[in-house]
Amino acid sequence: MLVRRERVLRERVIRPHHTPGSKTDTHMSTTESDLMAPEINVQRIMTTGTVWFAAAVGSVAVTLGLLLSSGWRPTTLPEGLQALWWLSALTVGLSIGLIGWSGCPILEVSVPVADRNKTRTMQLGTLLFIVGGAGSLLAVMLS
Repeated sequence: MLVRRERVLRERVIRPHHTPGSKTDTHMSTTESDLMAPEINVQRIMTTGTVWFAAAVGSVAVTLGLLLSSGWRPTTLPEGLQALWWLSALTVGLSIGLIGWSGCPILEVSVPVADRNKTRTMQLGTLLFIVGGAGSLLAVMLS
């Protein structure tokens, strides 16, 4: 059933450019409106959101694991940098939650609502992950 659904989605996205008798019969063309259709966009966000979630959790685990195994602790930071580090760490935690929710294959009400919500949470989650990660690493590097 899932294979059939993916085939239907691909057929909606990629339509052959058909001019009988021309050499371009086999070329594919897509339109932007097809690629951003709510059904296709939600499917893409749920797939890529899962990958981004795993990458975010993994990168935090590796970075924090290396820092902690080297003997570093947030309490070794001066007060101002410690506040920056904790605020950034909370921001990264929130961002991972948003990215994880975006990748979750549950639709709240309808596809258009899910499209809007998942798009916004994925964008906000990505932004917060970058800002929080940069802030926490800046605090570590400045100490």
